[in-house]
Amino acid sequence: MSFDPASKYRAFPPVDLPNRQWPSRTLTQAPIWCSVDLRDGNQALAQPMSVEEKLEYFAMLVGIGFKEIEVGFPSASQIEFDFCRRLIDEDRIPADVSIQILCQCRADLINRSCEAISGAKNVIFHLYNSTSPAQRNYVFGADRPAIMKIATDAVALLKTKAPALTEAGTHLQLEYSPESFTSTELDFALEICESVTDVWQPSPDNKIILNLPATVEYATPNVHADQIEWMGQNLTRRESTIISLHTHNDRGTGIAATELGLLAGADRVEGTLFGNGERTGNLDIVVVALNLFTHGIDPQLDFSDLNNIREIYERTTRMEVPARQPYGGDLVFTAFSGSHQDAIKKSWDKQTPGQPWDVLYIPVDPADIGRNYKAIIRINSQSGKGGVAYILEQEFGYILPKGMHREFGPIINRVADTKGEELSADDLHGVFRAEYLDRRSPIEIHDFRTTEKDRVVTCEADVSINSEAQTLTASGNGPINAFVTAIREAGLLQFEFLNYSEHSIGSGARAQAISYIQIKPEDGPALYGAGIDTSIEIASIKGVVSAINRALAR
Repeated sequence: MSFDPASKYRAFPPVDLPNRQWPSRTLTQAPIWCSVDLRDGNQALAQPMSVEEKLEYFAMLVGIGFKEIEVGFPSASQIEFDFCRRLIDEDRIPADVSIQILCQCRADLINRSCEAISGAKNVIFHLYNSTSPAQRNYVFGADRPAIMKIATDAVALLKTKAPALTEAGTHLQLEYSPESFTSTELDFALEICESVTDVWQPSPDNKIILNLPATVEYATPNVHADQIEWMGQNLTRRESTIISLHTHNDRGTGIAATELGLLAGADRVEGTLFGNGERTGNLDIVVVALNLFTHGIDPQLDFSDLNNIREIYERTTRMEVPARQPYGGDLVFTAFSGSHQDAIKKSWDKQTPGQPWDVLYIPVDPADIGRNYKAIIRINSQSGKGGVAYILEQEFGYILPKGMHREFGPIINRVADTKGEELSADDLHGVFRAEYLDRRSPIEIHDFRTTEKDRVVTCEADVSINSEAQTLTASGNGPINAFVTAIREAGLLQFEFLNYSEHSIGSGARAQAISYIQIKPEDGPALYGAGIDTSIEIASIKGVVSAINRALAR
């Protein structure tokens, strides 16, 4: 920087909380969740959602399990009002779901909002006004008492409207937000919240929600936690209060601030799917919920089909989930590094059903959120033998011997280096087939027959050697041994037979066998061949031919 930042910016003041308790606490249960996608998220879109898109989104949120959903700001525009009415008039709101509407502390807007919610069964009426020194000075030109009067007058007006709504069958709950709480003096934030509560008179059976938003994130997460704990300690009606969090992500720590705020005693969290929201976005509820999930805590939200949730989100909002977005991004379970791939494969292979998940580098089983193994290991020039073997096994059913991992991995690295980009599973399969299964030169086998007498097997192999047809014959203690003897006697290659393994691929009429053959030529390093056929015997012979062809090619 060309100047001293201290000359322009100032540190955020700490909170005087010498006996803070939150650092020693552990999260043990999910908070109350409130989605604000349809209001806070929607207002941040370059092209806001249509009513039909919002209806689809609302249904998705209900399906995920949200019991509190902020559906809009019905007094702000006709489309917001109409959406709220459609939810109510078309009976789209489940009996156990509360809709939440946002409203500034203004009489005309409160009256209009009451029209919008008429007939709804469960409503959270969310009133707010700005309280920070900067808002008071720059926007309102008002002192503390004037700002407090705006809030208490609005709550008093809503209280006069409440009986009519209640008589019509609406359960009404008040939520109040001192907007920019985290940049408001704590003593004033407490004073205005206490004054609002005095007017509303909540009870343990019908609690007030005090939402304490980090409207703009200015401080580190520990300061946010101190602010929340301080408020909880000093509220006089804590047993009749739900403390709610609403963090933003201006410093990139909105998730951490929320988690520490929950440790500090908050009961409720507002946020959006994938963190959609103005500027750097709102809290990403998906991340906080799945963070709880990976610690063995039921988040009370169902993200078992995260791919479908993401599809609806991206289509209706016209936003994209970044590739590295935790849990939801395309690459969040992906390892390109060879050492990581090898560790993932080894730890994955050793998982025991019924035991805690313990796969290296992957904190959650992708299957639990609807993701599959294809996203886990992907291949480029940095990839290693473990990753290559993993994809061949998962995608094509090839279970390579350990020694073959070390042989084929570098081959893939060279191809990826040459190509200069990531290799797909089909690319990988193509290289494997070309290197092992499809070699036809200098030896190509056309037919293979055996007879057995007195435990001695004699083979006849119809082959082409350098395009010349021949029949090789020899005997041995088995088909492979007989064929290897025939190759040696033909003077094609002198080698030692080291290892053989095989397994089936698929089942039923379409099942095939694949063999892996390792040989050691007299004048070169050991190497593998592979053969595949519906006959185990022929697959083995093809594997020998593959290994010999690879040795001769070298």
